Formats: sequence, C-alpha cells, structure tokens
Amino acid sequence: MLPDKDGPSGGGVVQDKTGSEDPSVTLFREYLRLKTVHPEPDYDAALRFLDRLAKELGLPIKKVEICPGRVIAIMTWVGTRPELKSVLLNSHTDVVPVYEEHWKYDPFAAVKDADGNIFGRGAQDMKCVTIQYLEALRRLKTAGKRFPRTIHLTFVPDEEVGGHKGMETFVKHAEFQKLNVGFALDEGLANPTNNFTVFYGEKNPWWITVSCPGSPGHGSRFVENTAAEKLRRVINSFLDFREKEKCRLNTSECFTLGDVTTVNMTMVKGGVAYNVVPAEMDVSFDLRIPPTVDLQEFEKQIKTWCKEAGEDVTYKFAQKHMDQNMTSTEESDPWWQAFSSTCKAMNMTLIKEIFPAATDSRFIRELGLPAIGFSPMNLTPILLHDHNEYLNEGVFLQGIQVYERLLPALAGVSPLSGEE
Repeated sequence: MLPDKDGPSGGGVVQDKTGSEDPSVTLFREYLRLKTVHPEPDYDAALRFLDRLAKELGLPIKKVEICPGRVIAIMTWVGTRPELKSVLLNSHTDVVPVYEEHWKYDPFAAVKDADGNIFGRGAQDMKCVTIQYLEALRRLKTAGKRFPRTIHLTFVPDEEVGGHKGMETFVKHAEFQKLNVGFALDEGLANPTNNFTVFYGEKNPWWITVSCPGSPGHGSRFVENTAAEKLRRVINSFLDFREKEKCRLNTSECFTLGDVTTVNMTMVKGGVAYNVVPAEMDVSFDLRIPPTVDLQEFEKQIKTWCKEAGEDVTYKFAQKHMDQNMTSTEESDPWWQAFSSTCKAMNMTLIKEIFPAATDSRFIRELGLPAIGFSPMNLTPILLHDHNEYLNEGVFLQGIQVYERLLPALAGVSPLSGEE
C-alpha cells in the first residue's frame, strides 16, 4: 500500500478544494480520446500529441519508420554519464477494437464518473502508463533532478495486432542498438487486491492450424476416412490436454495462469455444401506456453496427436515463439534490487508472475536484456480488452508517484561489470 504522502509531488489528492482536475488526469483523458484503435489507428494524432509533450518537457524526440506508415517515437533524457547502459520505458500507442453497444459510455470520450473512474479504451492497456512515465519525468525535471543513466521512452505502434510487428521489427533496427539499453520497463496488469503484480517472463504464443484431409463423397453415405473424423480426434487431443492444464491451475503446483499452458480452439474451416462430405477441414488453436516448458518436447506431442488422428494430418504455425529468457528477480541482481527495494520503501507488496499473454517485453528479453512488466494499478479489476475498461484517477495519480521513485533508482544504478 502506498503511503498517504510520498515523493516530490506530495500526497495522492485527486482534486483541490475548488474541484478542479489534476492536470495529469486531464492529460490522460486527452490521450484516451485519440482513436488509435484497430483496424485503422490514428497514429498521426498520437505522434502530434507526443511531439507537443516532448516540446513541453524539453526532450528531443526522434521518429523511426520501421515499415510504411508505422513510426516509433523515441524521447530521450540524457544522463550525466551517457556512456552507461540506458533505462528504457516502453509503451504502445494502439488499442484494441471496441463493441460500443456494451459500454456504459463512449469508449473514446474518457468519461469520469462520480467515483473518479475514468472509462476509455486504453485506460489500463496501456495509455495510463504512457502518461505516468511522462508526468513522472516532468516532475523530476521540474525539481531539477539529473541521473547518471540516460532514460529513453519508446512509443510503439501495432502491439495489439498479431505478431507485435512494431517492437519485434524495431529491436532488429540499428536505431534500437543506438539506445544502448541495459534495463527495460513495459506494461503489466492491474491487480484487484492491494498488491502489485510484476512480470519477469512471458509465455510463448503458438498459433497453429491443423489440416485434416479425408475422403469426399455424398452426404447420404457413410463415407470412410473423412476429414471430420480426423478433425474430431485432433480437437479431442488438444482439448483433453486443455482440461488437464485447467485442473492443474490453482493447485500447489501451479498458482497462476502464467504457470500453465492455455489452449483455445479459435477457428474451424471446411465444407462447401450441406450434402457434400468435404475433402479437407482445418482447425486452429491459440496456445500460450510457459517458459518453463520444454518446447521441443511439446511440439513432439503435437506431432503425435496429428499422427494419431489419421493419415496425412499436418500442421503449420502462423506464429511460433521459442524464447524462454526470464529476467532475474534475485536480490543480488542490481536492476531487480533497485526496483524491488524502491517498491518496498513505498510499502508496496510485489507479486512476481509469468505474464499469461504476451507483450513487447518478450522481444527485449530475446536480446538477453532484462525487462520487467509492471503497471502500478492495484485495487483495480483486470479489464484490458474488456468492455467498460476504466482506471480510477486516484490509482492513476499514485502510479505517477511510483514512477517518480522508481526512475531515479533505476537511472541511478551503479556502473556494472564492463561499464567502468
């Protein structure tokens, strides 16, 4: 739990006696109103917004076009020892689509209700963190602070579409290498309790389609060796495994969703008419595999399921990630020690987990760099990608205070081996 008064900004007061809104909250709501929503996100509006803030903060901003129409913006606060490895604050500018009929308010109006809950697509995922980064930097710069390590802020497109092409492409770009990253912060999840969740690793997403060829024929006959029979066996194998993993969840062995492999059947294709037995049917699955699983052995299991389903059953991947790097959370690790000790000093209880889905952090970890997924949102239901996504303004403002303390600690980590 955060103390009532903490950090350069003082306490977590939401409004002053006149009822005026905190400027940070106003900025957050302005950002929520930008329709950076798929399938046609208004990235130009986001870049203009970031240009304005960079000017206000007195920070240089650089644009890197990683593919046509997809630009990554980079703000930089140069440290007093820029030769040291930098701290990267990553966030994405895009948000997922909405079903407006299921929302209490316009999802792009950033309505604030009487309880201070701010509704909007991206309120949790992850426009809140973007503004918290920026407002923490604003307060630190206003206070005249400087730190040894450079702080970079990256604002990335297309995190919410399959493949995460924004950061996935950027980490291979020469401009990323110039950032000289030593440690990265990225998004996490809300926590409905008084605790704060910290993610030190992520599952590997596998998107797989299994193709089942079979004998075609007329719908009036008992055709042998049909595609549907093979399809049923495939589905049963995957879903039986799903049920076993579901039973392991919340046991003494597996406490969280990040500890088990999730399997969901997402698409079925095949057939041309009611009275025609199809020559082929396909089924697709979304699998999310913890970094502790032997991935080669797991793929062998999939091959076995396909073989058992029948002749010529094959599979192909639409997405297959194999990185199993995890960030150290040992107290002997200087980055983790800086992060965790700062949170402890603010009376925050950290819960360490494997992220159940996937974020841009995994592309950073693939480079062998430490990355932590963290969004300072406690006492908040998890509503990313859900209807009526919201964040309370008090929680939002407390998050700025958290970063006010975290950023000096991380940017002040003493030179490590090889940096002297």
